[in-house]
Amino acid sequence: MTETSLSPAERFAAAKVRSRSRNLELFRTDLRFDLDPFQFAACDSVDQGRSVLVAAPTGAGKTIIAEFAIWLAMRQPTAKVFYTTPMKALSNQKYAELVQAYGETEVGLLTGDTNVNPRARVVVMTTEVLRNMIYADSDLLDDLAWVVLDEVHYLADRFRGAVWEEVILHLPTEVRLVSLSATVSNAEEFGDWLQTVRGDTDVIVSEDRPVPLDQHVLVGNKMVDLFDSSGAAATNRVNPELLRLVGSASRGSGGPRGRRGRGGFPERRGPRTEKAHREQIAKMLDERMLLPAIFFVFSRNGCDQGVRHVVRSGLSLTTADERREIRETAEYHCRTLLDEDLAVLGYWEWLEGLERGVAAHHAGLLPAFKEVVEDLFQRKLVKVVFATETLALGVNMPARTVVLEKLEKFNGEARVPITPGEYTQLTGRAGRRGIDVEGHSVVQWTDGLEPQAVASLASRRTYPLNSSFKPTYNMAVNLIEQFGRDRTREVLETSFAQFQADRSVVDLARKVRSQQESLDGYQDAMQCHLGDFTEYAALRRRLSDLERTNVPGGREASHGARQERQAAISEVRRQLQRHPCHACPDREAHARWAERWYKLKRTNDKLVQQIRSRTGAVATTFDRVTDVLLALGYLVQDEQGDVTVAAGGRRLQRIYGDRDLLVAECLEAGVWKDLTPAQLAGMAATIVYQPRREDAPGTEHAVPRGAFRPALDETLTIWSRLDDVERDARLAGSEPPTPAIALGMFRWASGSPLDDVLRSLDLAAGDFVRWSKQVIDLLDQIRNAGDPDLAQVARRATDAVRRGIVAYATV
Repeated sequence: MTETSLSPAERFAAAKVRSRSRNLELFRTDLRFDLDPFQFAACDSVDQGRSVLVAAPTGAGKTIIAEFAIWLAMRQPTAKVFYTTPMKALSNQKYAELVQAYGETEVGLLTGDTNVNPRARVVVMTTEVLRNMIYADSDLLDDLAWVVLDEVHYLADRFRGAVWEEVILHLPTEVRLVSLSATVSNAEEFGDWLQTVRGDTDVIVSEDRPVPLDQHVLVGNKMVDLFDSSGAAATNRVNPELLRLVGSASRGSGGPRGRRGRGGFPERRGPRTEKAHREQIAKMLDERMLLPAIFFVFSRNGCDQGVRHVVRSGLSLTTADERREIRETAEYHCRTLLDEDLAVLGYWEWLEGLERGVAAHHAGLLPAFKEVVEDLFQRKLVKVVFATETLALGVNMPARTVVLEKLEKFNGEARVPITPGEYTQLTGRAGRRGIDVEGHSVVQWTDGLEPQAVASLASRRTYPLNSSFKPTYNMAVNLIEQFGRDRTREVLETSFAQFQADRSVVDLARKVRSQQESLDGYQDAMQCHLGDFTEYAALRRRLSDLERTNVPGGREASHGARQERQAAISEVRRQLQRHPCHACPDREAHARWAERWYKLKRTNDKLVQQIRSRTGAVATTFDRVTDVLLALGYLVQDEQGDVTVAAGGRRLQRIYGDRDLLVAECLEAGVWKDLTPAQLAGMAATIVYQPRREDAPGTEHAVPRGAFRPALDETLTIWSRLDDVERDARLAGSEPPTPAIALGMFRWASGSPLDDVLRSLDLAAGDFVRWSKQVIDLLDQIRNAGDPDLAQVARRATDAVRRGIVAYATV
């Protein structure tokens, strides 16, 4: 058994016996707690200079491995560490922690719109910043020893996941990785890929929660255990008391077990079990000493309503001293907000909820407000938070209890059940290490919810990590500039996406081979001494198909078609009767084997087609991307077939995002050169904005006057042409840009009050800040794209957007 295949406990024992250096022992002396076996094993790998993938539940203490890598680097004269996170909020949080540990001079922060001490020994950044740094061949990469990829399971994110693979593939080979992931069911597969592309990599997997999780179901106002006391969760043995309560509640509410009365309505057979209101649940948890709690609500409106319900009920979860501390904290964090904006932002209602110990947390919330909520929750001053699922993705806000009101969510198209992986991620917030003896999850029962389904969801731990990698235009020009086309193609074939595709191809090929053996056996069994039974069987299927075919149209219209079909049937019957196999006494036995052969052959052919489509899938997409860039002149090909980056391609190298090529084409054509700073801000909003489902493409919107309208028309014309080019190249194409928020962004950049802008956009403050940050990011790219005149306009547009709540937002 190789060391990388050992369990954490076995590696723990091996490391203790080896005692190859005192580094780990010295590090442990500064800790307030001893290391768990998986932490010790992972730190030992880091101490040996090996990359490591650590997959463990939320709250298990994965970051201690990253902290050890930083500790090691800081003991060397020049070694540097980059700590990457998927979100600016996490970057800010980690930056504050590291500053406290190492001091401001040793720690930097890079999040796109924040640039603090970039030449520090330890720099915290978003993963995109590191990707851009690699492509720019930044000198900040010099002396880089370790890169921490926190929340590396974001690699599966369909919008941003490719960035993680780009970083892993293109970091200098001497840099070691500390990859930290939530528990995933295919950690070994991901680790095998890391070993392939990065060299020595150990995989450390822990399934153990540091704080045990007690799982409950709330039926009416009665909270009972999900599993019975005599069995573990893995047995799926549901608590008999829960089954009895649910049965009674279903009958009482006219649910599935109730009889239908007159008129088809449910017949009441017992008292109705009323669903407990949010304020009642909060009070119940308070009485049972189960606060603080996070209520996961899969809508922003539901989160805000939860706070309003508690406030209106009169429930208060705080003392007078706590209320005073809450108010002081809120006033400090919001001191930079303008007085006239406070009412617009709902500050006073928000503060009232905070003082009662309740708050919402979602993307529509102003970043400053979210900071306050996170700070107060961590300090146990806010007791109940109504949050969307984004809170489960890394922000450090563990609770004693997690409440799930529903086990389904809206995915943008329909309401779908949450997956076992999502359930694990959400309930992973329950139980604070070093504070709680156990964590608690509470699922609120509703009509039609089966206890066994909840038990199955709660006992499974399947969370596969699947690649979302696909080549982009910006990626293509950057890689071709560095490696050339052929080498880039080879690099992309080493992506995790292709690795997974190849593995699936191996499984498919194994199945094809197995089925081919069956096909050969079927073919032997249907052999006929009188002739070719395969040919005869094909005639039988042809006859069967003709006889089943319906002729469209009415009696008059279909007369000719019916005659034609009848003639075809007669001809096939004559061919059957003349065929030598028709006279075989074992004809029907042969026919049964032939039918089996045909069905299996059809299945096998589909598998073969799947293999063909998956083999080289990433490189094939890259070839199509390259063909588009060649056709548009961003790349040029010489007589020897070598591909190089043209002048336009060098501009494209500095433009990132879903619409990189559209931006490059608009800059190349100069369609934005006559725009004012405020109009350019509105145009940038048109490019970055992704509309909600109800804001369908093609919807008419009011837009800024003057040069904006013709510039927008030209932009849409360029988009349409690019869409045709992409589809001709068999690429997916894209939705047209929409100016839904262009006028609002124009007004904001022109100095309009926040109240007017938010009302005209019908956007939450947090959403407006988020889109404004993306507008600023694109304006910065335009400023660096090479046109000095437009760069000046972009700089003034950036200054105009970065004011008020946008300037004060840190995420």
